[in-house]
Amino acid sequence: MNVSVGLVTARPAVEVELIGAYTDSSGRRYAPGRYRFDSEATLTPADPASCAFALDDVTIGIGFHWQREERQVFRGVLRLIKREGGLTAINDVALEEYVTSVISSEMSASCPMELLKAHAVISRSWLWFPKVNPPRAGRAPAERRDSHEIVRWYGREMHRDFDVCADDHCQRYHGITKAFSPAAAEAVRVTAGEFLRYGGAVCDARFSKSCGGMTENYATAWEDEDVPYLRSVYDGATQPSPCSPEMWIRSSPPAYCNTNDSQLLARVLPSFDQETRDFYRWHAAYTPEELAGLVESRLGVSLGPIRGLQALARGPSGRIYRLKITGERDYIIIGKELEIRRALSRTHLYSSAFVIEKEPGRFILRGAGWGHGVGLCQIGAAAMAEQGKDYVEILRHYYRGTTIGVHLAP
Repeated sequence: MNVSVGLVTARPAVEVELIGAYTDSSGRRYAPGRYRFDSEATLTPADPASCAFALDDVTIGIGFHWQREERQVFRGVLRLIKREGGLTAINDVALEEYVTSVISSEMSASCPMELLKAHAVISRSWLWFPKVNPPRAGRAPAERRDSHEIVRWYGREMHRDFDVCADDHCQRYHGITKAFSPAAAEAVRVTAGEFLRYGGAVCDARFSKSCGGMTENYATAWEDEDVPYLRSVYDGATQPSPCSPEMWIRSSPPAYCNTNDSQLLARVLPSFDQETRDFYRWHAAYTPEELAGLVESRLGVSLGPIRGLQALARGPSGRIYRLKITGERDYIIIGKELEIRRALSRTHLYSSAFVIEKEPGRFILRGAGWGHGVGLCQIGAAAMAEQGKDYVEILRHYYRGTTIGVHLAP
C-alpha cells in the first residue's frame, strides 16, 4: 500500500534536486541535478532504493513556536499538481517507509525501542482510521459561532489531493531527512501490519508531546463525542489523591512524563523540540494591552484592554475548552482547546491546561503539558519504555480496552 503525502505548495514553481535518475509519465528521463517545474508532472525513480529527491525551504511546525524552514529529502514518487494556491508537491511512498519516517520525525530515531514500536502501531492506525471510517453524514461542523461565542476545532478530513500532510496538523513526515536508526527500521519491521483496535475496529490513535501528568478526553479537543479508548488516564503507576484541576496544575505530581532525565529527553526529542524547555509545568505573562492585541489579531475581535480571563469548562487534565475573555468594551467566549492556545499566544500556548493569576498590570498563566493531551503521551511513553515496559503495556496504558490486531487487509 502507498501513502500520498502533501509536502509543499509553491507559486509559481517548485524547485527540486533529483538524487538519482527519474522518469516522467511521458517517458522523459531526468538525470541527477536541479530542476524547476512550473507545470504538473509525475516523476518515478529508476531505482526506488537509491534514488531520492530534495526540496529546499520546507516549512515545518507551521504556526507553532518551533516553526522554521529546512531542506528535506524524500524517497518514492514525486507528483506535482496545479491548484489555485500554486503547484503542490506530493510524495507517494510505501506505507511502512512512511511509518519509519514518521516515528523518526515525531520523535528521535534514537528513542527506546519499545517507544518506537508503540509509535509505529499508532501512526499506522491513525493513518488507516479514516480509510475504514469515512466521515459520517450529519457530523457536527468544526465551528459554532454567535455574537459572543466562537467554538472551533481542527479536524483531520481537510486534504483533497492527498492522504495526509507532512506537518504537525497530521503527523510529522520529514522523509529520510532525519537519520533512520537500525532501531527505527526494526521497530517498523517487527510491528508490520499491526494496528491498534477497539472492539475489532481500527482506532483513531491520537497522541501529543506531554500530557502534563493526566491525559485528556477526546471531546475537549474535537467533536462532542465519547471515544472510549480516548478517555483521560493518569500518566503514572499509582493514582494520586483527587484534587481540583487548579490544584493539579499548580503542583508537580509524579508522572511518567514528569522527568528531569536530560539524557532520555535528548534521545527522545528531535533537535528543534529540545529547544522547548520546562513543558511539564510552564508559565506565560501578558499585560492587558498585550492580550487585547493578541485577541484582536487572532480572532478579529476588538475587546479593549482585557479585564478578566475565566475558565468556564475544563477537561479532566485541567485543559480549558471554554474560556471567557472580558475586555473594557465587550467579551467573547472561545473554545476548544487549540483555539484557546492560538488566541492567547503569537504562536500557540504549550497547552490549554492553565490557571489564571491576575497581578497589578499583568496576567500570569501557569500551565501544564505540551499539546492537546489526548491519547499517547510521547514523553510519558518514553519514560515507560526506559523503565522496561514493552510496547503492548504502553499502548494498553494510554488506550484503555484496546488490543493489537495483526495483518489488516487493505
